[in-house]
Amino acid sequence: MGREHHARFPRTRVRLSAATGAAFLALLLTALAAVPAAAGGDGQRHRAVRAVRIHEQARERVDRLREADALPEAVEEAEERRKTVRADLWGLLRAGARETGDPVAVDPSGRAGHCPFGDRSRAPELRSSAWTAPTRRYWLSAGYAAKGSRWARRHTGQDFAVDSGTPVYAVGSGVVHVTTCGDGFGNQVLVRHRDGYFTQYAHLSRIDVRRGQRVAAGQRLGLSGASGNVTGPHLHFEVRITPYLGSQVPPLPWLRRKSVQVSGAPALPWPRGHRAVRAPAPGRNAPYAWSGR
Repeated sequence: MGREHHARFPRTRVRLSAATGAAFLALLLTALAAVPAAAGGDGQRHRAVRAVRIHEQARERVDRLREADALPEAVEEAEERRKTVRADLWGLLRAGARETGDPVAVDPSGRAGHCPFGDRSRAPELRSSAWTAPTRRYWLSAGYAAKGSRWARRHTGQDFAVDSGTPVYAVGSGVVHVTTCGDGFGNQVLVRHRDGYFTQYAHLSRIDVRRGQRVAAGQRLGLSGASGNVTGPHLHFEVRITPYLGSQVPPLPWLRRKSVQVSGAPALPWPRGHRAVRAPAPGRNAPYAWSGR
């Protein structure tokens, strides 16, 4: 463990690393503040994009330190820097979400929106791994950052084309942070995981969990559908640093870090009402989409 390798990490080196890390954080936060919130929607968006990039750089640093079996103090310090960036991003996006009436900020339980809740689901009795894909028998459709007329800028998640009523599962254990409806994402669930990230499952036809409920990997969250701004049934899956839109990160690389491989090949014939098309090449976005968000 880290305490057994003091020779590789002498105290002077740890102190130097701490000082360097503090200076690095100050530089990053200065850069983040360089785009004023008063600049309006575009200013807030650019600030959020920069914060996401800074957060992911900080997270990569934490991962490298852990892989190198660094001293716990160095890892904890790097983790605190990551959390500081996330807190700034969280506050920025929460304020914007409240101003726009985003249900995630103003109705996180979904009670005011009268969301379609089903019976509470239970954790699966058998689990093959700690992480899993969010649904089964799917075809990958619109990819992360894809361009198209259906999105204000770029697609913010990964779409899984499935028939309406297909079970949707939590990709990992966590706590249900949001169950809401009423915007372009339709009926949606957001789960907060132990690593601090949130996963979003949108356009559901039914929600089978409640806010505050603990869920396990592979536990059913609801059923896929076509609620919200869509032109056909599918699951919209996102990974976010905060619960709010604007903090999303590429979902498939995130899943790969959890040892979850998502294939673009169909497991069954194309879902009813859709025509089959060639699966996107690895690392590329599909050339079409049904999602409105």
